[in-house]
Amino acid sequence: MERVRIFDTTLRDGEQSPGISLDVAEKLEIAEQLARLGVDVIEAGFPIASQGDFDAVEAIARSVRGPVITALSRTGLKDVDRAWEAVRDAQNPRIHVFIATSPIHMKKKLRMTEDQVKAEAASGVSRARGYTADVEFSPEDGSRSDVDFMCEVLQIAVDNGATTLNIPDTVGYGIPEEYAGLIRHILDTVNGDYVVSTHCHNDLGLAVANSLAAVAAGARQVECAINGLGERAGNAALEEIVMAIHTRGDYFVERSGVRLETGVRTEELARTSRIVSRLTGYPVQYNKAVVGRNAFAHESGIHQHGVLADRETYEIMDANIVGQEAAQIVLGKHSGRHAFSDSLAKMGIRIQGDALNQAFTRFKELADRKVQITEADLEAIVAEELGTGVVHRYDMVSLDLNGGTSSTPTARVVLSDGSGKVEASGEGNGMIDAAIAAIAAATDVRGTLLDFNVSSVTGGGDALGDVVVQLQADGHKVSGRGVSTDVVEASARAYLNAVNKIVRLRENPVVRDVEVGP
Repeated sequence: MERVRIFDTTLRDGEQSPGISLDVAEKLEIAEQLARLGVDVIEAGFPIASQGDFDAVEAIARSVRGPVITALSRTGLKDVDRAWEAVRDAQNPRIHVFIATSPIHMKKKLRMTEDQVKAEAASGVSRARGYTADVEFSPEDGSRSDVDFMCEVLQIAVDNGATTLNIPDTVGYGIPEEYAGLIRHILDTVNGDYVVSTHCHNDLGLAVANSLAAVAAGARQVECAINGLGERAGNAALEEIVMAIHTRGDYFVERSGVRLETGVRTEELARTSRIVSRLTGYPVQYNKAVVGRNAFAHESGIHQHGVLADRETYEIMDANIVGQEAAQIVLGKHSGRHAFSDSLAKMGIRIQGDALNQAFTRFKELADRKVQITEADLEAIVAEELGTGVVHRYDMVSLDLNGGTSSTPTARVVLSDGSGKVEASGEGNGMIDAAIAAIAAATDVRGTLLDFNVSSVTGGGDALGDVVVQLQADGHKVSGRGVSTDVVEASARAYLNAVNKIVRLRENPVVRDVEVGP
């Protein structure tokens, strides 16, 4: 078993994301959660950048125990000194020194020759080693550097006291096989006692893939950030790195001959993600791996059926291990009968046969218009469809409405009565009145509307309207209920529900004196 160190740069590279600016208290809250998460290293900031950054790094170094606390520093001696001032009180301090080694960075940004870069690397690392035995060195833009030159600089860093060599893919240029080859070349070429680290950006969407390829090639530290935060397209996502190593241990055994582990408490991953999202203001995409809202959610009927039978049919990770809820069944238009029935059962509603078929048909109709169905919606559907536990004589096929303030409202309804379709039209002093008139004409059930009540089942623009009516016809009083995202349709369904009860009373004289409720 070998340990892969998890180096978290949420507070340094992550905070460099456009629009993120954390104060000292917010950085402390995140750092304390990272310590609970069990990361090995927290890169707390870049002390030379500003007084605020220095104060935050210093506060974290003084109060957070457990992980190594490191500060980023250029090779300039003032930078190194400032970094040490910030982390000197840490239980486990580290200084992280960097200088660019790619031709474009040396020429356009640093305006230095190769010899000058070598001298700077030696000077900066040596100064840091004079303060602490834990020194990390990074050749910025390593993936676009000349390999031989970069290895010379890395050797100089090791000779001057660096104990970790981090190879940054600063602009996300690397491809997994290529980046892994670079890591292997460094391990074969640079002499000394050191740990190779990765720092991969996601410009091509390959940050996690590149990092894992490097781990398989021998890297034993991964620099990453919660939720993949970072410059431009971000860094490798910490939660994805950790769970890939945890879930695919077999792959790394096959590739490297050893079983790998991290020290991360995976059950804290989801909580850490939420805290970082809240404090940075960066939302987590719904389909984000491991910590996204939909990471363990299933709407497809085929998937729901499989997951209900055995979680492992569609979930390769145990959601509880990462602090998520397992097998979240989300009811929508793709859901199947198994998920619908299971959701009702969990609510204490157990139905089967024709009753289940009726409710499921109504659910699918509603789901075509409402993105996500809630428990309150299900209760309303069941109350509407299953009040008597028998099949309705009439079912609504379609309802078309016309009219407004300048014309008489009209309605045209198409009903199914089991043997065919019945069509009728009606008009009234409003859309609901016109719909009721059309239903009365189609069913030949004409009565007096005694009561009408409408309420909202859920909230939002797609809320269900819940309508309850009381109808008197043929000497009987019955009530009907209808739900829909459209209150006129809900009213028509409620009236039709009541009409069906009148029809059943007509056809079954035994129960003529029984009032049938919703």
